[in-house]
Amino acid sequence: MAIAELGHTGLWVDDLPLMRDFYERVLGLTVTDHDDDFGIVFLSARPGVEHHEFVLQTGRTAPPGAKQSHQISWRVESLDDIRAFHRRFAEEGVKVQQEVTHGNAFGIYFFDPEGNRNEVYLRIDRDIPQPFRKSIDFGLPPEEIYAEAERLLDDGGPAYRPVQ
Repeated sequence: MAIAELGHTGLWVDDLPLMRDFYERVLGLTVTDHDDDFGIVFLSARPGVEHHEFVLQTGRTAPPGAKQSHQISWRVESLDDIRAFHRRFAEEGVKVQQEVTHGNAFGIYFFDPEGNRNEVYLRIDRDIPQPFRKSIDFGLPPEEIYAEAERLLDDGGPAYRPVQ
């Protein structure tokens, strides 16, 4: 017996319309079902394949600023997608914690309107021991991003540079 994959996850929220708008409009997830009486929304990145990977429901009891989850990570298909989210987050005023290379992935760590940390990430076909996290700028042209990522793999500094 083994786990095949993560099916879905969810968050308790205070402001369901605000959070629904963020995940639907800013991240581009599709609402597949909702029930206003129960204050619940089901969302999917692949609605033709998976009914939902993400659920939002009213009823958060943790105070603002309390850590509820480590992060929610959303995989993308290309560097162009990462760069598009870099631009969208700037346009939308989304709080970005850090843009990084993990050696085996590129990622942008950001916060939703209720302070939950998320990541959009692109897998890179590299086997790099983890944790490895160094800041990188996804506003650069693609060839410069790849060159900087290679340089950071061999720069001799600490492999893990978390944001302070």
